[in-house]
Amino acid sequence: MDLATRRRRRSLFLFFLIPGLSISSWVTRTPDIRDRLHASTGEMGLILFGLSVGSMIGILCSGTLVSRFGTRPVMGLGTSMVVASTLVIGFGSLTTSSVTVTGGLCVMGAGMGAGEVAINVDGADVERLTGTTVLPTLHGFFSLGTVVGAALGMGATAAALPVHWHLGVITLVCVSLCAYALRAVPDGTGRRRKDDAVDEAKAGTRPKVWKDRRLALIGAIVLAMALAEGAANDWLPLLMVDGHGLDATMGSVVYMGFAAAMAIGRFSGGFLLERFSRPAVVRASAASAAVGLSLVIFSDSPLLAGISVLFWGLGSSLGFPLTLSAAGDSGPESAARVGFAATIGYIAFLVGPPGLGFIGDHYGLRSAMLVVLACVAASFFIAPAVSACFRSPVMCSFGS
Repeated sequence: MDLATRRRRRSLFLFFLIPGLSISSWVTRTPDIRDRLHASTGEMGLILFGLSVGSMIGILCSGTLVSRFGTRPVMGLGTSMVVASTLVIGFGSLTTSSVTVTGGLCVMGAGMGAGEVAINVDGADVERLTGTTVLPTLHGFFSLGTVVGAALGMGATAAALPVHWHLGVITLVCVSLCAYALRAVPDGTGRRRKDDAVDEAKAGTRPKVWKDRRLALIGAIVLAMALAEGAANDWLPLLMVDGHGLDATMGSVVYMGFAAAMAIGRFSGGFLLERFSRPAVVRASAASAAVGLSLVIFSDSPLLAGISVLFWGLGSSLGFPLTLSAAGDSGPESAARVGFAATIGYIAFLVGPPGLGFIGDHYGLRSAMLVVLACVAASFFIAPAVSACFRSPVMCSFGS
């Protein structure tokens, strides 16, 4: 691997670290923000809907933006929006404005939706250039960012530091990291050449990725595993506070444990894929997440529920990056395929927060997590769709 590629990979690590740091800083302060806004569980679901709407706007625009401008400007714009959103959310907490917090979450979601697809496309290109597995490690840095953010959020919560000061400091740190990382990313990756677009339009040969049955199954796995991850990112501190009687600081500790388990799972991804097949790893991930969710839902012991979150985190860690990598491998137009699979996955972010909040308002957050458990269990059975042998139907079958 040459020096430029190494620098590019390090920059991608930072581009994943920044959203993780930003979103966990918000998540760990949700009990405090909820109290300042005097919001119910259902109202918090509506506030989180801003994150969902922004995510879908970003994800739906990302493919077109990457095709037209390349990954670098989209990554820069998306990450800048994520960084700015933490400042807006902090201001909303200071002014006790639900509308401002919702708007800040919408900006965060749009930045993450657009930026992360571009980063995944760039990461897939690095995988192609180096012949090594990169995406799980990249997503590992997102989880590392959530661990760091959760630790800082736990400390800020324990010290009763106002939310706006906490998020203001996070904004300054992320601005510096973003400015440094953008310099090493090359122009042009993922950009569609005009001649190619014209030729394909005339010939009618541009692949219709949404008609690919295998890609649809991959998208279903992405949706399930994104919902498992997103449910924790959106609700875990409140789930532990309201569902298991922990205080806000301990709720942040449990979330930090989840984030640490996610990081461990993702940094172990390359090691696991060298020894086991991709479908086997996805199946093991789904099983681990299902065990963790089951214990959180059905156990009345706060200690056991807190420990089981580690299984939830380990199980959620590899599903999203591995299925995105599988989508890129599934045929021509890798960028379009990654974008399509990610779009399906982001449906979880659209319907998840308000849906789980609505159910939680009526039946409790623990009962709401049954929806997540059902989706994760289903992904166990369709895991063979991520097999590399789908590249050549002549060489293997669905069940291999």
